Amino acid sequence: MITREELIAIGHFNKPHGLSGEISATVDVELELFESLTCLVSEMEGIFVPFFVNSSRPKTGETVLLTIDGIDNEQEAARLTNHEIFALKHDFRLESENMDADGYPLDFFIGFTLKGSDGTRVGEIVDVDEQTENAIFIVEDNDQEYLLPATDELIVEFDLDKKEIVMDLPQGILDLNQ
Repeated sequence: MITREELIAIGHFNKPHGLSGEISATVDVELELFESLTCLVSEMEGIFVPFFVNSSRPKTGETVLLTIDGIDNEQEAARLTNHEIFALKHDFRLESENMDADGYPLDFFIGFTLKGSDGTRVGEIVDVDEQTENAIFIVEDNDQEYLLPATDELIVEFDLDKKEIVMDLPQGILDLNQ
């Protein structure tokens, strides 16, 4: 059985596209990575269900059209409408040697320990705020909360095994939260 801890949110299903079961989906990962996923997972009636993609083709920069194994008409595709799409975290780890932070959705880093470029621990990434134009890592350490820009330019490196991310933080940014 697939558990929530094994998954990472990567988008959502939109609406059926045509009559043959194709469905559009908005995804937060690069298409190259999306096409290498083992399966897509959605929660259906409280259970995480895997869906195997037969084909995908880009529609826009963030939207793809999917044909899914076992779904061959508009009514079956419509059952997926507005469901969140997850991927197996394991799939991201398999690809990690050939990728940088761009290949990962930002919420992949929730639970990682964030360190400054000097090696000092800042805290744990507990959430990502993507409501603004620039995404923000929400980092907590004891009773302190930090809001830090989640940009590739600041990410120096990350270690999937240790669940650590190192960022080159601008001088004084941690003092803004005090």
